[in-house]
Amino acid sequence: MIRVGPAGWSYGDWKGTVYPDPSPRGFDPLSYLAEYFDTIEINSSFYRPPSEAMARSWVRRVAHNPRFKFTAKLYRKFTHERGTATSEDERLFKRGLEPLWESGRLGAVLIQFPWSFKNTLEARAYVRELLEQFHEYPLVIEVRHSSWNVEDIYRFLAERGVGFCNIDQPLVHRSLPPTSRVTAAVGYVRLHGRNYENWFAENADPGARYDYLYSPEELEPWVEKIRQMSELARDVYVITNNHVRGKGAVNALELRAAVEGETVAVPRPLLEHYPRLRRIARASV
Repeated sequence: MIRVGPAGWSYGDWKGTVYPDPSPRGFDPLSYLAEYFDTIEINSSFYRPPSEAMARSWVRRVAHNPRFKFTAKLYRKFTHERGTATSEDERLFKRGLEPLWESGRLGAVLIQFPWSFKNTLEARAYVRELLEQFHEYPLVIEVRHSSWNVEDIYRFLAERGVGFCNIDQPLVHRSLPPTSRVTAAVGYVRLHGRNYENWFAENADPGARYDYLYSPEELEPWVEKIRQMSELARDVYVITNNHVRGKGAVNALELRAAVEGETVAVPRPLLEHYPRLRRIARASV
């Protein structure tokens, strides 16, 4: 099964762009998005472990879509602040995932490392320990430096049943190029955009890195890669992380339509802001 969706759902610039403005009484953005997508990557779990109550709420709010599964980013203390995570951090993170895992709504845990995390003996040892620490979940590892793009790393992951995250990012400073690797039952793709100007800019707003809208022509090679991956993996998750002003939602809908070979439902605000979606829109709400 191929599931396509955006990274996150809590963005101020999505109001009136992805979400209706004004919002109707009782409007829930997560429930709303689950009408259009079969997955969403939880990115708040990167900043803090989710609470059990919050995770139970997420499960309840997507109940109307039986195909829907979340993926969740691992807490940043394990990836970006290495050496600071405690056993309590691990306990809280796992406890927060329990409602997702027990309900069958957790598709994968994404272990995302920064570009600065390069393929060294020390780094590989750290990855080995981390994979063991969270072995009970379907795991996917994302690395951004091209030093990891070697066959022994793919074999290492395959032996442990760990997925490899295939990414699209600006190709500068030995960044990992686009791949279509499947090393486990779960295949994974993340599209970050190609904003070369702000990708490594020190003074740029953090969100500006992801301010990019892929053209249909730029998405086309990924459609073929995703189809190929689906022949090898049980489930493939395709996440669009270029979230600024709903651009990731636009590209997720376009990818879904292309992969499935049919029109898709499109939110009315998104259709109004991005008229090019008319060519794939089945209906607007």
